[in-house]
Amino acid sequence: MNVADLVQLITGLRPAWPAFEQQPVLQVVVDSRQVKLGSVFVAEHSGQRDGHEFIPDALQRGAVAVVTEAHGLPMVAGLVKIQVGDPAQSAPQLTAPLSALPTPLAMVVPDTLAALQSMGRAWQAQMPAQTIGITGSVGKTTTKELVSAVLARRFDTIQSEANFNNEIGLPLTLLSLRPHHQRAVLEMRAYRPGEMTALCEMARPHIGVVTNIGPSYLQRMGSLDMVQQVMSELPASLPPQGMAILNGDDPRVRAMRDVTRARVFLYGLTPDCDLWASNLDSHGLEGIGFRVHYGRESLYVRVPLLGRHSVHTALRAIAVGLVEGMTWEEIIAGLQSIPGQVRLVVVRGVNGTTILDDTYNASPDSSLAALNLLREMPGRRIAVLGDMLELGSLEAEGHEMVGCRAAEIVNRLVAVGERARMIADGARGCGMPAEHIEWYPDPASALAALWAELQSGDFVLIKGSRGMRMETIVTGLAADSQPKGQG
Repeated sequence: MNVADLVQLITGLRPAWPAFEQQPVLQVVVDSRQVKLGSVFVAEHSGQRDGHEFIPDALQRGAVAVVTEAHGLPMVAGLVKIQVGDPAQSAPQLTAPLSALPTPLAMVVPDTLAALQSMGRAWQAQMPAQTIGITGSVGKTTTKELVSAVLARRFDTIQSEANFNNEIGLPLTLLSLRPHHQRAVLEMRAYRPGEMTALCEMARPHIGVVTNIGPSYLQRMGSLDMVQQVMSELPASLPPQGMAILNGDDPRVRAMRDVTRARVFLYGLTPDCDLWASNLDSHGLEGIGFRVHYGRESLYVRVPLLGRHSVHTALRAIAVGLVEGMTWEEIIAGLQSIPGQVRLVVVRGVNGTTILDDTYNASPDSSLAALNLLREMPGRRIAVLGDMLELGSLEAEGHEMVGCRAAEIVNRLVAVGERARMIADGARGCGMPAEHIEWYPDPASALAALWAELQSGDFVLIKGSRGMRMETIVTGLAADSQPKGQG
């Protein structure tokens, strides 16, 4: 991509200025701290800070162009400017003589977010890569990682980074596409009707994968019916020649076959699915094994994912590989190529303990799955469980359900946060002795208590919503840590 491409993506017109053709664009970013020489900075302001404040920082770091709204004009004084979207003019207007070129260039637009999305949509349309969209209440990121690992055995594959899964992150990923890429694996998240459709209009997926429907983000979306409606926009947006890969074990996801024009591919644990698994075996921290069935084919697969719930993740990646015409040898090699568990991380802890770090996020479904994995561990089992956020009307039920399951599995429960009081209540209500349950208001106080009571051979599960910062407990309990106050 070069600056001429950038102008054309935003305006639809290609400038005939050689300097623009000669100036490469290495990346498009919305965070000025990520700017390096050759970057384009989009002054986006949908968050708490207005990105226009950071235009000077972006220019100082080497941005070759900035995309700004009119109120950012004082920040780009003296730069070459192209004004876009003035109703009084029929074409973009260059506000500096050609002698002022080359860049830095300021593209002045009515709405920087809309411009970013327009850029992503237009650039993706020019690139040859076919896209795979992945959505669902939980498991999106792990599925994205595993699908990418499988596809990479045959295709030049790119995937969305980190949390680039929304109206800002998705176009940034699309703008990183290059002509050599053959597949793009995109995580997609939306909260309101129409948002997923808009993401699909940008990304144009030919395969859509739906993981499950659960209470994650329920506080924002109101009901499971609304979650289902929003997620169903992915299969509904697929073209007739596309493929909707749906969880056949989740009734709400299975029902999405009625809203899509695409072909439907069901995966699950029952023989009425196109791809299904049986004979599930957990090998603890060594991974899982299962027999996979597809048509007349059946083979035993072992993958380095933790917990029986990971079978569905593996099935999604296998399904994408099969739909893409890959061989079993390629698919299995891809399943084996990921560096251990994608989300849950095993950490060597203090005093000879083993920490199961699952602090990326938490919902009732993912917490139950993590507890089921803990159940398979030998020795004393301790669960350190923090608040689960954004559960809406299911907040009390979700926390108490997790607490009740913990009572069946763990030897000790440590609840962290105000909402986690309900986890403790659920455990007591299901028969766990009160002396085996502790509650702390925050991770710091829980960490101090854990330091005093952990013993060699303990397995400690640590999980909670990202806003709880439960990862600070993991850091504090790592084998190379020392308790606060010790030298």
